[in-house]
Amino acid sequence: MIKELINRFKRMRTERFLRQTYQYQYAFVGMGQHSLTNLYPVLHYLGVPLKYICVTSERKAKLIERKYPSVKGTTSLDEILKDESIKGVFVSASPSAHFSIASQLLQSGKSLFIEKPPCQTLGELDTLIAIQQQYGSPVAMAGLQKRYAPAVQLLKQRLRKEHLINYDLNYLTGTYPEGNALLDLYIHPLDLVCFLFGRPEILACRQVTKDSYILMLQHPHIVGTLELSTAYTWTTAEESLKVCTHSSIYRLSQMEELTFTPNPTNILGIPAEKLCTKNRTVEYLFQRNNFTPILANNQVYTQGYYSEIEAFISQVEKGKAEVTTGLMSVRGTYELLQALQSIDSTPLEHHNNIPSQKLLT
Repeated sequence: MIKELINRFKRMRTERFLRQTYQYQYAFVGMGQHSLTNLYPVLHYLGVPLKYICVTSERKAKLIERKYPSVKGTTSLDEILKDESIKGVFVSASPSAHFSIASQLLQSGKSLFIEKPPCQTLGELDTLIAIQQQYGSPVAMAGLQKRYAPAVQLLKQRLRKEHLINYDLNYLTGTYPEGNALLDLYIHPLDLVCFLFGRPEILACRQVTKDSYILMLQHPHIVGTLELSTAYTWTTAEESLKVCTHSSIYRLSQMEELTFTPNPTNILGIPAEKLCTKNRTVEYLFQRNNFTPILANNQVYTQGYYSEIEAFISQVEKGKAEVTTGLMSVRGTYELLQALQSIDSTPLEHHNNIPSQKLLT
């Protein structure tokens, strides 16, 4: 009896996945290492019908057609723009080219998924928002996948019920000579705190080295400190967030573990832990299981890539998914980036005492 129920459940689960088909066709612009590692595997798993992959080299376009016989390799973005059967386009090209590509796709009325950074400046972002509104592109979302990470979604839900006090975020990597650390790397932690806590005001900022910052931000209901640095190592890179509330402490590590620790009670203002020794309880709210190789335990899932692509496709196909990274929703992140870029342009020796700077609302 039990074995029959198990087999029936497995069969229903498989059939439910196989019934998930799509009515529209899609295109992809770009084929770098990030796309091959994090985005293409999700598209393949979901069975998303890709008609085109657009690259800059004829040689690579021919290799694409050999590797993926059902896909047309092309070097012409115009070919995709003119094809009315293409309803959604994924873009993960050179960051400097994103604004131009996104502008053309939005003007064609196609839905757009564009990897971070979607553009270089706040002014460019406002232009993309205006184009989307003018030409009526159904969906336009940025690939800031940490918003879709299961641990982040759970943390945001829990924090809605808490009285927030302060947070501490560390984003520590090795050197980054191949690009702009602010736009390519730090956009993730800065967007994360904007998503969790709301638009910030810079209370203090010190640029320690060319690509390393110490920040203090004031959000509507919480103050936080951030260390964003490339002065460490990629081998043991760290991304961690600690949030202190009136009743507890939450710790998020690498998007793979979220813990909850209740604060000790007070007796007439005296900490109970000073009156009697008691082991503190740590509750694991989320933890990636490295033993069982299923979708929910894959890093592509826990980092948020799967859920963001699934949300984009579902929104294009049915218009029902919750898209948390629409272009307007990342405007606060770009306001913060713009403020830091203005700091970045000043001489290092002038960074000791930077006045408080309130961001636009």
